[in-house]
Amino acid sequence: MLKSQELPDCCYHQNQPSLVSPETQTPNHSLYLSNLDDQKFLRFSIKYLYLFKKSVSLEVLKYSLSKLLVDYYPLAGRLRTSREDDQKLEVDCNGEGAVFASAFMDVSADEFLELSSKPNRSWRKLLYKVEAHSFLDVPPLVVQVTNLRCGGMILCTAINHCLCDGIGTSQFLQAWAHMTAKPNLDLPITPFHTRHVLKPRNPPQVNHTHHVYTTTTATDVVVDMNKYLQSQPLVPASLTFTPSHILHLKRQCSPSLKCTTFEALASHTWRSWVKSLDLSPSLNVKLLFSVNVRKKIDPEIPRGYYGNGFVLGCAQTSARDLVSSTNLYSGIKLVQQAKSSLTDDCVRSMIDLLEDKTVKTDLSASLVISQWSKLGLEELDFGEGKAVHMGPVTSDIYCLFLPVVASFGSVRVLVSMPESVVEKFEYFMMREFLDSEEIINGDCDGFLAEENGFDHVINAL
Repeated sequence: MLKSQELPDCCYHQNQPSLVSPETQTPNHSLYLSNLDDQKFLRFSIKYLYLFKKSVSLEVLKYSLSKLLVDYYPLAGRLRTSREDDQKLEVDCNGEGAVFASAFMDVSADEFLELSSKPNRSWRKLLYKVEAHSFLDVPPLVVQVTNLRCGGMILCTAINHCLCDGIGTSQFLQAWAHMTAKPNLDLPITPFHTRHVLKPRNPPQVNHTHHVYTTTTATDVVVDMNKYLQSQPLVPASLTFTPSHILHLKRQCSPSLKCTTFEALASHTWRSWVKSLDLSPSLNVKLLFSVNVRKKIDPEIPRGYYGNGFVLGCAQTSARDLVSSTNLYSGIKLVQQAKSSLTDDCVRSMIDLLEDKTVKTDLSASLVISQWSKLGLEELDFGEGKAVHMGPVTSDIYCLFLPVVASFGSVRVLVSMPESVVEKFEYFMMREFLDSEEIINGDCDGFLAEENGFDHVINAL
């Protein structure tokens, strides 16, 4: 058994890593990236971690990836700045290949599962770090397969966010699993590469106000917020909400207001986050959240589009109004209004606004939520059974709504906060349920507070 939460070092196999190129020749050209793709806000890799009880042959995985990269050939290319505009990024589709590393770690799947509620820094050992001078020098796709003592494996992937959004990464990973487990069957979804459907209008027509973005330089609020969040060690908070807990949140507003799981949980998380940070009551606080616009624009984005087909919705209000409300009604209404405002013309206006490269995402007093829980990421199966855990490799100040393996309808909320704030955040997130009838009647088995027990919070009530 592991004596601590720290993972042992990986033992890399010889000649690691290698490059996996497309099996056959692929188109050699420059792929245009839309304004939604090459935002500075998205210049990072989405890093997934999967734990499987049974491993799949490394050679089989490499071979199926090589075949798949014929279809998803931009992921075998390299990012570069556009020759016409050094503020724009594009993909050089040169077939150079994806980075593939393989290793062994002296740990069992069950031991890792015991640690799986929250990432820690030692998990970074599970994803090969490419030594690069800049973001552009990191290949769009990096994979590491780590075989475990018990015969299981951990699969980690880093997929460049400028090429794919959450829907796109899920589509790619499902295709890889399909290609591995069912090599003789066609892909269920053919990837659509072209990004021109999201090109800006000429001339640009910014005819909406977009509170997601700002063109201002750093203000006192920005400096203070960043200093506060970074001045202390950040540690992850992780809480799992079962369908019964989500239903309890929704009932706060029924029957006058119907809402989705995301709307209720996002509003609850936003309010708890603001309360725990003790922000100035007059401060304008924002909730930024991803909204899929594939079917919101005209013409609709074609099926199989794996680029960034989302924009950020923005709910905003004063910290005072958000935390003083007696239930989630006002917060949910703000989230719903933010979603409904994202019409075709509004999205087009946002794309046009991003022609101005001084525009940046306003993170000054914003909680950013990315929903992974509706992407089918937990369904990945390479032929030896579905993953027993999936989640991110690392935790960040951006909040993730994660799927819970083998618990349909449950959502895990993961976000990193200053160490001095985490306990307060967890308290506000769970107080709702300790006061509810379900808890009073003893129906609280499904609420998982994934600290080392929640005794320190419960005792504070």
